Amino acid sequence: MKKILLQLLLCISFMGYSQDYTTYVNPFIGTTNYGATNPGAIAPRGMVSVVPFNTSGEGNTHEKDQNWVSFPYAYENKIFTGYSHVNLSGVGCPDLGAVILMPTTGELEIDPKKYGSLYSEEKAQAGLYSNHLDKYDVDTKVTATQRSGISKFSFPAGQANILMNLGQALSNESGGMIKVVNDQEIEGMRMVGSFCYNNPKTIYPVYFVMKVNHKAGKVGVWQQHRKIEGIEAQWMSAYNGQQRIIEDAYYPIIGDSLGAYFSYDFEQPTEVEVKIGISYVSIENARENLETEVANVSFDEIAQRSKNNWNDVLSKIDVKGGSNDDKTVFYTALYHSMIHPNVLSDVNGEYPAAKTRKTKITEGERYTVFSLWDTYRNLHQLMTLVYPEQQLNMVNSMLDIYDETGWLPKWELNSTETFTMVGDPAAIVISDTYMRGLDQFDQKKAFEAITKSAYPVDGGNPVRPCIDDYIKYGYIPVEDELDKKLWASVSTSLEYNIADWNIAQFAKKYGDEDKYKEFLARANGYKKLFDKETDFLRPRHKDGTWYSPFDPNHGANFEHNVGYVEGNAYQYNMMVQYDIPGLIKQFGGNKSFTKRLDEIFSTGQYDMANEPDIAYPYAYNYIKGQEYKTQEKVLELREKYFTNQPDGIAGNDDTGTMSAWVVFSMMGIYPDAPGTPQYAMTTPAFDEIKITLNDQFWDNKEVIIKKTGGDSNRIASIKIDGKTIKGYFIQHKDLVKAKEITFVMK
Repeated sequence: MKKILLQLLLCISFMGYSQDYTTYVNPFIGTTNYGATNPGAIAPRGMVSVVPFNTSGEGNTHEKDQNWVSFPYAYENKIFTGYSHVNLSGVGCPDLGAVILMPTTGELEIDPKKYGSLYSEEKAQAGLYSNHLDKYDVDTKVTATQRSGISKFSFPAGQANILMNLGQALSNESGGMIKVVNDQEIEGMRMVGSFCYNNPKTIYPVYFVMKVNHKAGKVGVWQQHRKIEGIEAQWMSAYNGQQRIIEDAYYPIIGDSLGAYFSYDFEQPTEVEVKIGISYVSIENARENLETEVANVSFDEIAQRSKNNWNDVLSKIDVKGGSNDDKTVFYTALYHSMIHPNVLSDVNGEYPAAKTRKTKITEGERYTVFSLWDTYRNLHQLMTLVYPEQQLNMVNSMLDIYDETGWLPKWELNSTETFTMVGDPAAIVISDTYMRGLDQFDQKKAFEAITKSAYPVDGGNPVRPCIDDYIKYGYIPVEDELDKKLWASVSTSLEYNIADWNIAQFAKKYGDEDKYKEFLARANGYKKLFDKETDFLRPRHKDGTWYSPFDPNHGANFEHNVGYVEGNAYQYNMMVQYDIPGLIKQFGGNKSFTKRLDEIFSTGQYDMANEPDIAYPYAYNYIKGQEYKTQEKVLELREKYFTNQPDGIAGNDDTGTMSAWVVFSMMGIYPDAPGTPQYAMTTPAFDEIKITLNDQFWDNKEVIIKKTGGDSNRIASIKIDGKTIKGYFIQHKDLVKAKEITFVMK
């Protein structure tokens, strides 16, 4: 009967979808070439992801204690040491990768360097991952809800062990507590934090509760004892500086390198299910999350629920035509764009407030993991268009952070501010959301928040360092960088310009004409950094002279470079998306601008893996007669860098930013200028794309994008509801009210 009910559930689950979209999700895409994604099981926007942890083992290509490793999983690694339950996807710095669960057989071993296993038969799909542990002949499967992870281990007959290791993690923070509650339950917490090592004060606890559906025959904990020197050391020789196992310990153990175990003696092969609830508030909330989301529900039912949830979000964009690889690249990218930002609040609405970590309650969802220097460029525009209810929660989360800390976030992680990267990106995200018509948030508070970051304050402005000099000179002088007051004077100036332009647009729509004029003038500051002798935006001194030596080639591939963040002068040459016509004038006209843009691509200066130049292929759309180059470059970049392979993302996914680029590009539209509610247009990858709109926010249920005509990649004309348009841009308001957009190909 149970099998029949499950089959019925499977049938019902797809009745609302034209296809099973999860078949086109390949979670292995981006798991090598420093894409930093992982194939673990996760629900859409999940706080929890159950990820095979394989970056700690002898013989691995990427070993966390020997290299800079920002990911819990690498495709080319071979040694598995458990499943981590809190993780990040597509980031460049190590953190989390904690609360690690490991099944073993035979004699109990608690050292991961000894109990690690080779694995095989690895499979992954949206919400489900499995492998076979060769050393133990154990099959493992994992799935997840938003706040809980579920594992199924198929043990052979004999002794089996389930380890909860709090000592091992991707995070280099230490300390925690673990307690065996009974022979089926363990609870505890582990400290994590210090993302990118920018702010050593940002350590915090993650709490968990673990429940197993089989009673253990033996239980215990282990703890690393600190090394004692001197006369007392001789009396402690049995455990001095060593890990010690304490059997039958049903009380809290506190310290570093902690763990707990359940051991079994199975007379026959046995399946064991382990459920782990996570919270950033308390153990009680972790237990409530677990009991609310997965209590009295089987592994298979939870896996099916996760698949249904993924089908629900993926089905918002339905594509026809194209190859299976094209569809896999597209839907995997959409999948990756739905991982971060993720839920931070528990099922009861509680979450830790930013800065103080006091428990607060949200009415909606509190989101976290705001890698805003990356995601302001395209991911939030994708959310606004397709998932506006989520984007509103993200904006409200940012405004809540403002209430809690006095500042909008810059690179926020689990209610801590990491101060990673440069600029004032939250102002851009909020303004862009507002300008696209998604304005159901506290506009007064938002305007107050985005303008506060734009001025000097007593004690310093943590969001915009050197804002006083920026206002005084119209740019950030290179002296501020050389004096180590900030990172990269040119890059930071340009980011401030973009933020100021966005604030100006918000102010104009909001009705503050004075602020509009003020911030519009500030946004023109990029012109003071434009050297007409070289046609580059370059570092400048306070006295107006140019910094030298100047080499526009220097700085690529993360070389340290005065003036620029993670790039060189070529890669920042056109990063004035909000005023490309004005930039063209700085170059002296279309011809010089096009020549430099061509040079960036032809000489290998363009870096697809780098955010500053991510919109450059679409800049050709501003030059009449050159639009075909946008179509050529986007196709070339898509086919070269985005593939159905483990290295199929152009470097780090940056919490979905690279994925959002390819999602938009394959649909034939791209939000090239954040804050301008428009999309640059290019050749779609598919014959038909149906975007289901949320008619609670947009006055339309769906828009269909079609590609007709010839077989070339060149666009002959574009029609909106049968009317041919001029140019290669569409306004957001026109997109969301259109019934059909037709690309007629040559």
